[in-house]
Amino acid sequence: MEANNAPARESGSAGNASVGLDISQWKYLPAEQREAQMQAILTVEASGTGNGGGPTLAQVLVLDCSGSMAYPQEKLRAAHQAAVAALRVLPDGTPFAVVQGTQSAAMVHPTTRTMARADRRNRSQAEHAVHQLMAGGGTCIGSWLDLSRRLLAEADAPIGHVLLLTDGKNQHDEVMPLKDVLEACAGRFVCDAWGIGDGWDARELLRITGRLHGQASAVREEADLPREYEQLVRGLLAKSVPEVVISVTPMPGAEVRSLKQVYPTEVELTAVETGHDGAGHDGTRRFVTRAWGDEARRYQLCLSADPAGRPHGEDLQLAVVSLDVPDGEGVELTPPLPCLVHWTDDPALSERSDVHVVHFERHRKVAEAVRDAADTYEAGMRDLAEEHLGRAVRIAHAIGPGGPLDWLARLVEILDAEEGRVRLLPGLATVDFEHALLGSARSVYTPVSENAGGTAAPDAGPEFLPGGSPVAATVPCPECELPADAAAYFCSRCRHPLKEQP
Repeated sequence: MEANNAPARESGSAGNASVGLDISQWKYLPAEQREAQMQAILTVEASGTGNGGGPTLAQVLVLDCSGSMAYPQEKLRAAHQAAVAALRVLPDGTPFAVVQGTQSAAMVHPTTRTMARADRRNRSQAEHAVHQLMAGGGTCIGSWLDLSRRLLAEADAPIGHVLLLTDGKNQHDEVMPLKDVLEACAGRFVCDAWGIGDGWDARELLRITGRLHGQASAVREEADLPREYEQLVRGLLAKSVPEVVISVTPMPGAEVRSLKQVYPTEVELTAVETGHDGAGHDGTRRFVTRAWGDEARRYQLCLSADPAGRPHGEDLQLAVVSLDVPDGEGVELTPPLPCLVHWTDDPALSERSDVHVVHFERHRKVAEAVRDAADTYEAGMRDLAEEHLGRAVRIAHAIGPGGPLDWLARLVEILDAEEGRVRLLPGLATVDFEHALLGSARSVYTPVSENAGGTAAPDAGPEFLPGGSPVAATVPCPECELPADAAAYFCSRCRHPLKEQP
């Protein structure tokens, strides 16, 4: 693969955190195309972030207590048990609050609109208050998040987090429109949202978590919720870096079109205001990512470029990507890395694409197919829903093992994954498609995709690489021993000859 792959820094030692950056791209673009787009995958990895100081987390637990939570009774019981499980994990000194959600938001513990500090007494009082909660009323998620925002605004912890549970749709949105509340909350805290029962709306949960940098999940069995809550909070407590800023500075003639997180979940990122239209005086756009522990995330960068007046046949710098950790004194950062462009008249070069970009484009196409299937199934068009799911299975097959095929098998019997021949399973309910919508917002990065050193040819089809294989064929370079494109004449990294040119 002809890629710009600079290695990320190695993990820092204990107490020496580091955040590394890697860029994967296929730099060749057609010289005759105006406003061509360059796609690249950025890998950002934090390590050595072990939390050795005081509490970094402030936690708000929001429990849906609308009338529908009473039926079946297992839902409200599981919500009680899950909240208690989360409370018991919080270390002493952690600011926390429990909020009751109906058509309005009310404090459960503490009873005043402030946050308590976790200790034996406060945890015991909160657990007692949670177990007294009854179901009744409507649903206005905007009011729940607005109260959470006000609580966290006064917390003296660097990472604010809301764990929201609901079993229904946002039926009283007019009381406090969710759209407006999300704008007010964006950048102030991270929100994970969970569905329980069979009446929740996956698109709504994804809308919330996509804007607030969290993850949307759901349980199929109510009894699983306490364990999930405990694991989630333990993971949150391991996060100690409140934010990492990704800055992209385009060169003259280039423009930053978008940056979005594509792994482990899809999150749309909006450039923070640094000047007109979110850009600095030099066109730099800054994107803030929230709440980091020792982990890797991947982002898809889209740049537009115009070849007019630019040299052809040579590598040019298209943009520079850099990282910053505000107030992160002592955090080691990878130096800024370039995105390159090479304007060419050779279609054999310009019609190919970076294999990592293709990998995440496949995930996007699976999500589109699942959304189409959910819409058509709800409309009673089951044959068309089956067709859409067949398309999803065909693309998922190209992604490889451990990916979307696992949860697609809950919707269809897979007769031939490569051809996309499927049969809808009998007895499907609407909630099965809601679970699938949540699944489609997550991506995998399998050993195949991690080690692939090839490229994809879009002309071969949007779902498959040349020859119909899940990834482009690679061979080990005899010189540097790294994977190289089997169709290439030279290793893209060390330029060692791989085969004779015709």
